[in-house]
Amino acid sequence: MSFDTGMEAIEMFNVLEITESTNNYAMAKVHAGMAKHGMAWFAKEQTHGKGQQGKSWESKAGQNIAISIALQPDKVFNQKHFLFNAAIALACFDFFKSYAGTEVFIKWPNDIYWRDRKAGGILIENKLMGNSWNWSVVGIGININQDSFSKGLFNPVSLSQISGRNFDPLELAKKLHQKIMDSINSINESDLETILQNYNDNLYLKGKTARLKKGNIVFDTCIKSVNEYGQLLTEDAVERVFNFGEVTFVF
Repeated sequence: MSFDTGMEAIEMFNVLEITESTNNYAMAKVHAGMAKHGMAWFAKEQTHGKGQQGKSWESKAGQNIAISIALQPDKVFNQKHFLFNAAIALACFDFFKSYAGTEVFIKWPNDIYWRDRKAGGILIENKLMGNSWNWSVVGIGININQDSFSKGLFNPVSLSQISGRNFDPLELAKKLHQKIMDSINSINESDLETILQNYNDNLYLKGKTARLKKGNIVFDTCIKSVNEYGQLLTEDAVERVFNFGEVTFVF
C-alpha cells in the first residue's frame, strides 16, 4: 500500500478549526465511505477529545497536536492486532524523541512518556465487518506548547516544557502524519518480530519495580515485557500476565 504524493497528499491532510473529537470525525468519514487510507484530520481545537477507557483528553486550543488518521491495516496484522498498535506507538515515540531527546519511553500500552510524565497518548478505534478488520482510526494527542494543565491531571508535560522552545503544532502534525505513513506502509511479515523487540526496548519502567493496582489491591512487581498479544508481563513472587485495563500504574 503506497501513500499518494503531490497534490493528492494535500487532500489527504485536512485541518479543522474546531471539532468535538477528531476520532469521531474520522470514524464518521469511514462509515460514510468518504475516507482513504492515510487520510488525516488535524484539529486546532477539540471540545471533547477522547482518551483510553472512556477518559477525556485535555488540549488547549492551538497549542498541541490533535490528529486522527484513517488506516486500512495490512493483512500482515490480521492475527497480530497488537503489533499494529505497537508500530503506531513506535512511530510516535521516534517522532517525539527526535525533538525531546533522551528519556522518552512508551508506557504500556501506547502512551508517550518523558521521564515519569505523560507527553502524549494514542487511541485506536477499529471498524470490523464480521471477522474482517477493515479500518482503524488512529487518534493521537501530543502536548506541544501547553504550559499549564488541569490539577486533575497527574503528570502531564509538553514538548515546550522539555525543550524550552515553542513549535508550530500544525507543521509538527504534518511531519508526524508522514512518519506514521512511511512506517506503516513499509512493514512486512519479517518486520513483526523487530517491532515487538523495539517496543520492549523502549518500554517504560522495563526491568524496574512498578506499583500496580488491580481492583482494590495495590502491589509492587517488576516490569518484564509486553507480549505479541499486548499483555503486560511482570514478575515478583510469581510471574504475572495482565490484559489492558486490568491494572493501572500507581505513582
